[in-house]
Amino acid sequence: DLPQRAQRLPLPESLWAEGVRRYGFHGLSYEYVLESLDAKAAGRLIIAHLGGGASLAAVRDGRPLDTTMGFTPLGGIMMGTRSGDLDPGVLVYLLRRGYDAARVERLVEREAGLLGVSGRSAELATLLAHRDTDPRAALAIDLFAYQVRKQIGAFAAVLGGLDRLVFTGGIGEHAAPVRAAACDGLDYLGVRLDPKRNAAGVERISADGAGCEVLVVATDEDRMIARHTRTVAFGGG
Repeated sequence: DLPQRAQRLPLPESLWAEGVRRYGFHGLSYEYVLESLDAKAAGRLIIAHLGGGASLAAVRDGRPLDTTMGFTPLGGIMMGTRSGDLDPGVLVYLLRRGYDAARVERLVEREAGLLGVSGRSAELATLLAHRDTDPRAALAIDLFAYQVRKQIGAFAAVLGGLDRLVFTGGIGEHAAPVRAAACDGLDYLGVRLDPKRNAAGVERISADGAGCEVLVVATDEDRMIARHTRTVAFGGG
């Protein structure tokens, strides 16, 4: 479980008692990655699960300290069609303009994120293919990478430094330009990529001698679902 300071929203106690709190998401992916890392899961770790849904988690010695998603999978960084975190005043503004709850939900869940900014696609690969000729596609990619980079910096502060940074998920595993952009300017954390390794998508993409090891790890959420289902059904490991 997350520490209470990471779960708690700055709302009245009555809403906390109702279960209105930050839960996070992508737990199966994080669990698989940590098991795959084995001994490398020790120390200060940030895992970036980047796909159609995206989140980051701060982990110390295998235990989660914080994550970007909150009460629902709509929160945190921007995603394929989801907005991520917004100023609550934006939602109030939309309601006063005549949007009902269903319309607001459709906007932030299905019409925002990479799709909303680019006006073209929720698929990162499509946007990368058009970024040189479509300024909105380029902006969507830049905004996504910026939000990932900003969250890495925030979680490094939570952890008191950074030993390993792990990319996983469809974008995290396959989009080398996004990994490079997300890591740009993080030299102060010891994050330096080897361009050839990053382009190849090998497991370790950090430069030799870098203070922070940067890894690409393929996730397998289906395997974790099968394992947990078997445990519940049969009591096996």
